[in-house]
Amino acid sequence: MSAERIYIYKRFERFWHWSQAFLIIGMMITGFEVHGTYSLLGFGKAVDLHTLIAWTLLTLWAFTIVWQFTTGEWRQYLPGLRNVDAMIRYYAWGIFKDAPHPFHKTALQKHNPLQRLAYLGFLAVMSPIIWGSGLLYLFYGQWGSLGLNAYLSLEWVAFFHTIGAFMITAFFFVHVYMTTTGHTPFAHIKAMITGWEEA
Repeated sequence: MSAERIYIYKRFERFWHWSQAFLIIGMMITGFEVHGTYSLLGFGKAVDLHTLIAWTLLTLWAFTIVWQFTTGEWRQYLPGLRNVDAMIRYYAWGIFKDAPHPFHKTALQKHNPLQRLAYLGFLAVMSPIIWGSGLLYLFYGQWGSLGLNAYLSLEWVAFFHTIGAFMITAFFFVHVYMTTTGHTPFAHIKAMITGWEEA
């Protein structure tokens, strides 16, 4: 019996997902070089590239937000606590015992309850930390004219930017790991390339 195929991920959705992934990887590589973790491009080039990638990612996010709201796809990210416990039990031990997945994707519900909470954390906690501190860092030269010198410390801005970077890096690697938890290790990745999910 062949598996049912459902068209889950639209073309623009796949485009912004993969574009965002590559841009975030670029930001991680250049950002940790700017931080002094290693030397690959040189500090000046890493700063310039990090800044360019940041503006590109912000532009992509602007288009994506418009797309999400004009298509109604923003509803996919509304969190709820219903069945979160079932998802936690599944990922904690059920997946290792070949238990059936407690959530089945549809075009109207692409993300399970635990994913929705994770994306809420990404959007409500990690993104404001990384983007707020990043923009403050970028416009450090204008702090005086904006009257921010009395309230902000560059060291604290750098600290929060680094905390945000580590949080997003952890989120990224957990996200990559979770892509391997489908009925085959590459099923979720294939779906995000083709748009078609095998139910």
